[in-house]
Amino acid sequence: MRLAVLLAALTLALTASAVAAAPRPFKATLTAATHSPVADNKTRWPYQVKLTDLKGKPLAGRVSIAIVDPLGTAHPVQFFLNTKYVTNIPFKGVFKDAVLWPPDSAVGVVLNFRATVVTAKGKAVLIYPVKPHA
Repeated sequence: MRLAVLLAALTLALTASAVAAAPRPFKATLTAATHSPVADNKTRWPYQVKLTDLKGKPLAGRVSIAIVDPLGTAHPVQFFLNTKYVTNIPFKGVFKDAVLWPPDSAVGVVLNFRATVVTAKGKAVLIYPVKPHA
């Protein structure tokens, strides 16, 4: 009985890892100007999320942007030009915006700038490590 349970658990674990390792049917990338933005509340830090199929054709999707601190807490990011949050925003192909890093934004600490992209073909979580400086 124990052997059967062990074999079932092993089979489930192998199946789950094979599913997790399956390639996505799309390509999503997150790029930015630098990994060390200036934290002065004046310098614009542009970033972009690009979403295409495997042939390079733009895909429609939704994007959410957050900054994840070292404790794992996600803080939503606001649009550059207003106070709305970049949360579940529809786009096709390329989404561009910018961030102003305030002086009290963990200068010298590595943060993860995270973009979560959801499409009809799946989901991708993109991480861009940043270390703000004064």
